[in-house]
Amino acid sequence: MTNTLHRYGNAISFRDDYILFAIPSKGINDEDCIPKLKEFLRICSRHSPVNMGNGNRSSLAPEKGLSPTVHWKRIAVKDWQSVIEGVEKPGTVSAVFSSKENAEACMKEIVAADLGFSINMSTSVENAKKAAEASNIKRHSVEYSLGFNDPHDHLPDSKVLALSTMCGHGMVSFNMAKKMIEMVREGRRSSEDAANTLVRFCPCGIYNSDRAKRILDETIGKTK
Repeated sequence: MTNTLHRYGNAISFRDDYILFAIPSKGINDEDCIPKLKEFLRICSRHSPVNMGNGNRSSLAPEKGLSPTVHWKRIAVKDWQSVIEGVEKPGTVSAVFSSKENAEACMKEIVAADLGFSINMSTSVENAKKAAEASNIKRHSVEYSLGFNDPHDHLPDSKVLALSTMCGHGMVSFNMAKKMIEMVREGRRSSEDAANTLVRFCPCGIYNSDRAKRILDETIGKTK
């Protein structure tokens, strides 16, 4: 079970969303696992990830002199090395990819490295199946999300849900996602800038800014 299981969307909407996790098990394979977790992230960094995280921090470098408005103007500089160096204790590490080719190439290298961890890929069921086949392995198991039950119609529309649920810990609020959609629609912010704003609120590094940009473009009718 991972906190990416409830990403909102149909199978097609995950065509540019692949998340890989390495997860050590406490008391089983967590002893002396830090170098192996770092190696997992190094492998991922070689395959053009959109985002990476070590459970304690994402790929966006921290800055001094922050204020409540800082996220509106910060440049999204990805710092993979700091994520890797920041792994100091056993825990989950992850990387996000927006292309099938990069995700499958990374999976192949991870399989060859044989790090001894549970490796989880979060995407559509069909995408995961094809990635496993490309790596000459069989999937161990499949986890499904049964979706959202909202009998009182309190949830926002599908585009807002898709943007917000890419942070599995709920740190990207519905209202923030709505605000970014409106700002892009009004021409006050580009879809890329809006996606880079949203990704900053997901501290564990699993938010996919490329997918967010596509969703924002689709929402305002820029793409299909």
